[in-house]
Amino acid sequence: MVWENIKKRLLDGDIKIGVWGTGYIGFSTLAYFAYNGVKTLGTDVIKEKVDMINQGKIPVENLDKWLGFDVKPLVERGMIKATLDWKELISRDAPVHMVAIPTEKDGKPYDAILEDVIRKITSFKDLETDEPPVIIIESTLTPGRSDKVIVPILEEAGFEVGKNILLGVAPRRDWFISPDKSLKNLPRIIGGTTPETTRIMKDVLSIVCDTLVPAPDHKHAEMVKSIENAYRHMEITLANQLSLAFPDINMAEVLRLVGTKWNIGTYHPSFGTGGYCIPLASQYVLLGAQKPEELTLLKATIETDQKQPERVAESLLKRGAKKVGILGLSYKGDLKVSILSPAIKISKALKEKGIEVKIHDPYYTEEEIRKITKCESFGFPEGLQEFDAVLIVADHSLYKFTPNKEILKNLKNCKLILDNTEIWKKIDFPETIEYHIAGNRRWLG
Repeated sequence: MVWENIKKRLLDGDIKIGVWGTGYIGFSTLAYFAYNGVKTLGTDVIKEKVDMINQGKIPVENLDKWLGFDVKPLVERGMIKATLDWKELISRDAPVHMVAIPTEKDGKPYDAILEDVIRKITSFKDLETDEPPVIIIESTLTPGRSDKVIVPILEEAGFEVGKNILLGVAPRRDWFISPDKSLKNLPRIIGGTTPETTRIMKDVLSIVCDTLVPAPDHKHAEMVKSIENAYRHMEITLANQLSLAFPDINMAEVLRLVGTKWNIGTYHPSFGTGGYCIPLASQYVLLGAQKPEELTLLKATIETDQKQPERVAESLLKRGAKKVGILGLSYKGDLKVSILSPAIKISKALKEKGIEVKIHDPYYTEEEIRKITKCESFGFPEGLQEFDAVLIVADHSLYKFTPNKEILKNLKNCKLILDNTEIWKKIDFPETIEYHIAGNRRWLG
């Protein structure tokens, strides 16, 4: 039997796990396996990340709160190491490879990095190994990418998938602002190209995951992440469509009431979706579908969602806003993730309409904000004084715990606040300020 004792060998320290990519997914993989007694080696193309990891620092903002343990002792004891040289991972003592690299670029599915990593892993062909290398894809995949992209690269290099190299898919579901929704706690789908590969994946991942749910094979496993997020994408976008269709109703309140039904989730109108997962999910599914023309709901979802930031910008223009301050470049509170954040599209649309825009985010430097958005930044809360309109995109803790008096005294010139997160709903604003939570009556004018 192939890899009959892989779990024991990992826990005994005879072999280690190689991780490609050290962002949220990749670094948490390094940390969790190391914390559970498995040596890990991560590689990244960004020197700053590699240096931080090797100094015992976490290269991702606020991930320490989610992890719930200190990684520095793990680095000091040699359980976590990072390198810029990917060739260090092509080793007999690192036969298990977790791939956690981006599969999107500029808001679209993107396979070039995945292809590059798989080609590098084929360097195992030059090594004599006792057991076949194991590749586990953690990144979100477009349905069908395993067979259309990964397997052909491996076969072209002379490998026989399922024989002298093993391939499986195990997408991640973590919610990095909730410690209870972690790599350990959440059910995880796994699927290999062969039943034996799935068994081996289960042996490896059971070291850190409490609940593993085997799929029939890799084809089914790779579809789960994009389809479950496409469901959420449609439901979130329906909330926005309902808000647009019934502008005289507080749709946020209606949806709260609807969510009390046992089989319906609670969704909230917003400035639009953001991040790596939700906005891209429908695109992954459409791109991988055999008959994409049947997925009319997903097409409408993408169209509505992509236009939502423009609607927000248009509402500010109609209300006469001249100077707008945006709170939050990140798409979600206390994360440093600006990928597809509504703040980027809204600021761009406002500037095109001749409205002055500045952005504040405690997790980004002035230079980073300027590079990502071409906007200047401002201080919080004192910088609020210069704006006649304020948009709250992300519910960062800083915006929550700042005393109400400090916020109010810096809003002397403000006439309009649109709150994407309900973060300031308990503040008693003066009549001179029009305050709207996304989804309430006439929030877009």
